Amino acid sequence: MSLIAATANPLLEQALRAKLQRRELGQGGLGELEPVAVRLGLLQHSLKPRLREPQLVIFAADHGLAVDGIHAGPGQQTDERVMQILTGQPPLALLARLHGLALAVVDCGVANRLPAHERLVQRKIAHGTRNARVGSAMSLEQAHAAIRAGMEIADSLRGNLLACAGLGVGSHESAALVLSQLTATPVRDLIVNGPQMNPDQLTHLMMVVQGAQGRHRDTTDAVEVLAAFGGFETAVMVGAMLVAASKRHLIMVDGIAACAALLVASRIAESVTDYAVFCRSQTHQGLDKALSLFQASALLELGLEAMDGTGACLSWPLINSAATLLAHLVETDDGPSQPAGMDPPVIQSLYDPDHPTLPGMP
Repeated sequence: MSLIAATANPLLEQALRAKLQRRELGQGGLGELEPVAVRLGLLQHSLKPRLREPQLVIFAADHGLAVDGIHAGPGQQTDERVMQILTGQPPLALLARLHGLALAVVDCGVANRLPAHERLVQRKIAHGTRNARVGSAMSLEQAHAAIRAGMEIADSLRGNLLACAGLGVGSHESAALVLSQLTATPVRDLIVNGPQMNPDQLTHLMMVVQGAQGRHRDTTDAVEVLAAFGGFETAVMVGAMLVAASKRHLIMVDGIAACAALLVASRIAESVTDYAVFCRSQTHQGLDKALSLFQASALLELGLEAMDGTGACLSWPLINSAATLLAHLVETDDGPSQPAGMDPPVIQSLYDPDHPTLPGMP
């Protein structure tokens, strides 16, 4: 995974901060925009970072844990929520169009068959995962296939920004189990949505997730943990994030499933986290805990109770503004793109159609 380079570069960081300060804003004068602007300059290896053709991709799948009644009430099924997005019904679709984000949904493992749509990418690994409480949610071969699918998808996307969010009944619980197993975080901290959570619902949910944990308590390898607890959408996101980072593209992480994917990807290539910024589409106490595992906070805290991906839509203008401040507003465009004496980075995709594998993958 040496193709994913760390973004740390003291010379470039000093030049980026100096460029911002020459606008007479002083250190910290841009508030929260300053660290975002510096991050963009570092990951693009440039004093003039530019973002183009941003992509918002919703990764959808069903989860075997759902058969244990982990959600109170009937609720919407995953295929129904996907079709609503594709037909432009929720605010997510309107906001993506308003802010110029290309929106697509990937069917990673939705239980029901979805009709063809121009914004639907069909990469179904299986019709939902198995129940992690009674066995592995997916086979190791399926986990590898899902990662490869994500690598291929990311390699085919236009632009240099990938916003990722997961969708599916049981997605939060599956991701919580992955994060808990890999970080020794109590799963309850990732499951509970707040003090108002129904205690009976929480008791039942804890019985289900602790049963899954007990069955796989000795699993430690990141990809094996991913296979044990499932989430085809999480596995596909792992591959997508790895390729995006290898191209030095910005990754917007929205929701707990995307957090779980980033953590697994970081166990494969640690530097992938250098390319990530965090968003949120819901106020959930478990998501607070997930973000804290990366010592991160969301770019915006808007108190949303929306489908994952909405937070990324609303955060994108902030990120684009940070890039614009460096690329256009601070100095004239005829200035250098890099400090003197700094070589440009080598940008190469990890995905090879003839050999789409990672270390340890068949």
